[in-house]
Amino acid sequence: MQIAFLRLGPAMAPDPLPLPMRATAAAAAFDLQAALRASFTLAPGDRALFPTGFAVGIPQGYTGLVCPRSGLALKKGITVLNAPGVIDADYRGEIGVVLYNSGREAVTFERGDRIAQLMIVPCPECAPIEVAELSQTARAEGGFGSTGR
Repeated sequence: MQIAFLRLGPAMAPDPLPLPMRATAAAAAFDLQAALRASFTLAPGDRALFPTGFAVGIPQGYTGLVCPRSGLALKKGITVLNAPGVIDADYRGEIGVVLYNSGREAVTFERGDRIAQLMIVPCPECAPIEVAELSQTARAEGGFGSTGR
């Protein structure tokens, strides 16, 4: 399957970012880069919307999940605040990434820094129906921590 990416903002030339790509042949997601015009510093406890410079054409029956990068999370405390961010198949605007600094130090981002990952996953069409009761399971109404793990 091919995923269509539309480069936005010709004003960003002559320094266009490369297409989002998978870092390896077996990688599950496309790396998203910061399409910043200048350096940007994210202070501890702050959040900001980062542009990527691309829109994406996700096929019907799929969705895009914007996920954190594990290296940024471990090394700098940077995560995607609404992880995973959901991109619906009918959305055609710019991919934006809401980053949050949960670390103790400010982190400065530069144009082209890899900031998140975009995973394309199947999303079956489902229709809600109201029922009188749900089927029974061993877990039943057990909530947080109820499986003992």
